[in-house]
Amino acid sequence: MDLPRRSVKPIQGALLLALSALLFSLMGVGIREISSGVNNESVVFFRNLVGVLFFLPLLLIKGPRPLRTERLQAHMWRTAYGLAAMYCFFYAIAHLPLADAMLFTYSAPVFTPVLAWWLLKEPLTKRMLLTTGIGLIGVLLVAKPSQALLDSQALIGLAASILAAFAFVSIREMSDTEPAFRIVFYFSLFSALISAVPLTWAWQPLSQHQLGMLLVIGLLATISQIIMSKAYGLAPPGLIGPFAYLAIVFAGLIAWLRWSEMPDLTSLIGAALIFASSLLSIARRPVAR
Repeated sequence: MDLPRRSVKPIQGALLLALSALLFSLMGVGIREISSGVNNESVVFFRNLVGVLFFLPLLLIKGPRPLRTERLQAHMWRTAYGLAAMYCFFYAIAHLPLADAMLFTYSAPVFTPVLAWWLLKEPLTKRMLLTTGIGLIGVLLVAKPSQALLDSQALIGLAASILAAFAFVSIREMSDTEPAFRIVFYFSLFSALISAVPLTWAWQPLSQHQLGMLLVIGLLATISQIIMSKAYGLAPPGLIGPFAYLAIVFAGLIAWLRWSEMPDLTSLIGAALIFASSLLSIARRPVAR
């Protein structure tokens, strides 16, 4: 008896992942600005707390039925990968140059095709490896990593990308039965409970401005997580993963608009490679009959 095939909609998945990348880049800018006065433990906790509060209207209107699941263990694994990646990512943003931190975080698609092939038996083609490689070269040209990459702190950024890749693959694995909002809800709930523990020794008073910034960061993160989960439910990570590289392009545009940082020729060439890899990754394939 043949198992039912997951539906694959690469165009829709790619567009949603590009939107998710934009929201993630905005979140990264917010974290960068607030990290000078707020510790990493608080940023992680409030980001997850806002995610839980985001779902309260759904619970009040429809009750717990839409959030019932029979795959609690899979949600816990997704939380373990995602929360660890979040701590590493936020730490990298606070302690490394922003371009380096974004490079590490959005190099996760380099690892996702291999992990999806290993864990989910997703097809791994030479084309996928080529497109992710082209995308990574583009990221390097845009970000122009500094010598901070040679620092031991850079290992935390690298850990963020590998852990994020595991999280992406776990989302894909659950997507056959779990809708995007349910995946994000359990991630936010479990992450808020776990990240509350470090606050017992790392709590700090926050101003109204800092609380407002944390609220915005949490909302951006939650909405982008929902969109990202939906995207990876529509297509394999190895197929649309290069679209996550667009976050580097978006971050560069935001830096130009906010701080008048003009991209140079190297950045423009890198951006072109990122777009090229994204387009190649969704090239039409013959439909299996």
